[in-house]
Amino acid sequence: MVLRAKDIMDPSFLSLDGETDALSCAQTMVERRKGYAVVTSGPSAQVAGIVTEWDYLEKLVATRTDPSRVKLKELASPTVHTCSPETPTDEVVTKMANLGIRRMVVRKGDQVVGVITAKNVLATFRQYVDKLTSEIAGYQSNQTPLG
Repeated sequence: MVLRAKDIMDPSFLSLDGETDALSCAQTMVERRKGYAVVTSGPSAQVAGIVTEWDYLEKLVATRTDPSRVKLKELASPTVHTCSPETPTDEVVTKMANLGIRRMVVRKGDQVVGVITAKNVLATFRQYVDKLTSEIAGYQSNQTPLG
């Protein structure tokens, strides 16, 4: 069985309009316990970027900028790395590692359907390792001693 992006993505992602101020976004990120927000624009809510806690540190905190005076469209990274729901997770993980990113937006056509975070990947990996360890332990306990 091949795991796909849709199997590990978080469908309850945070998405906010680019006109939202950075302070309101940060408050929502804290409330929803998300380290990012997908930034949208226009009436059809097209993806315009992604803002992460790193953007806040680098572009606001380090520069002592008032977040209530900055719009998300100014703060967000405009490059959003995406995959389809059917992309195998090994491809997603490889791409995330090669690009040095912690989030991959999952899109079906123009619509965002989820976000894969490094946390999702680690949780899935842990389940896989736990299952594999259990299977190995089962094989070892069924062996008859040589003798």
